[in-house]
Amino acid sequence: MSQSNKPNTGFWILSILALVWNLMGVLNYIGQAFITDDMKALLPESQRLYMESVPSWATAAFAFAVFAGVLGCLLLLLRKKIAKTFFVISLLGVLVQMAHAFSSEIEDVYGPGGITMPILIIAFSILLVWYSRLVDSKGWLS
Repeated sequence: MSQSNKPNTGFWILSILALVWNLMGVLNYIGQAFITDDMKALLPESQRLYMESVPSWATAAFAFAVFAGVLGCLLLLLRKKIAKTFFVISLLGVLVQMAHAFSSEIEDVYGPGGITMPILIIAFSILLVWYSRLVDSKGWLS
């Protein structure tokens, strides 16, 4: 029996869900990067002060993470091997960004979700690197 290089339905479902996840990250980044002073004024003071204290390197890492993730997902849907590289870039961006989150008082500002969400983001980024390598090993990427 020969192995088919045609992806199964699960591949398409997971790839589309990953794209939606990363597009939500892009929307989050855009919302954070372009927040106005009027919108900041509506936030609780602790969240506003936290947002204002985020260093530019963490914001740049956030941008790399989400945009590389979207490109990785699009390339995965196009079944291109280079998707793996973009998922690694995305993971590196996530790790740099989350280094700031874990080194700050994020849990004091956002509560338990302040730690839960960064852990979930890291896990999902690792999963995408692993999944892209798995589907490549199945011959689904060219």
